[in-house]
Amino acid sequence: MIRSVLHFIWMATTVIPWTLAVLLTSIASRTKAWWVAVNWFRVVMWGTRVILGVRMQVQGMDNLPLGRASAAVLLCNHQSTLETLWLPTLMSHPLAFVFKRELLKIPFFGWSMARLDMIHINRESRTVAMKHVIEQGTRLLSQGTWVIMFPEGTRMPRGQSGTYQTAGTRLAVESGAPVLPIAVATACCWPKEGFVKRSGVVAVSVGPLMPSAGRDPKALMREVQAWIEAELRRIDPGAYA
Repeated sequence: MIRSVLHFIWMATTVIPWTLAVLLTSIASRTKAWWVAVNWFRVVMWGTRVILGVRMQVQGMDNLPLGRASAAVLLCNHQSTLETLWLPTLMSHPLAFVFKRELLKIPFFGWSMARLDMIHINRESRTVAMKHVIEQGTRLLSQGTWVIMFPEGTRMPRGQSGTYQTAGTRLAVESGAPVLPIAVATACCWPKEGFVKRSGVVAVSVGPLMPSAGRDPKALMREVQAWIEAELRRIDPGAYA
């Protein structure tokens, strides 16, 4: 509990100056503002290691596409807030998260997100949301920004799986960008519910690129889901005992 409180204080105090830096930098360039935000993510991850005692293990980094012009739609399972803070620090490209518009109302953090080139959607209309994801996602991919989505739509408890929606694979098929599946086992230390975090080791596995050209979005998502769920059982077997 003490470590969790100290970590919360660490995040709350460091987000304020970094928000101001993001807001100021975004006036000149949203891409530069993204890398300013990534520096804050690195500061948070430093606190996660030192204060909480959480160590991170990453596998499959050689599967990341190479080149500044490379495109990718990252599809990841969702267990906690940790992966949203950690994954950007691993990537060589700017990331555009797809998230619900309500998050923009969070003080400081939401204000920063509003100044970055992200895809925020209104969940009340799935048709409008899907159109927005494809239009904005295609634009960002063409500019060298990778789009990251959580197909389950919400955080799932450790050892449980949600319903994988096809918005990410539809974007991939429409844009021609390959899909990069990612499995994260973060809930063992940073659970979905509750304030207290636990020390330990969390694993992330980056999968092989899956071509999208000519694919059926539903079939492609089934392939993504099968890989993620099998990989979760490999990197976090205790959750499925």
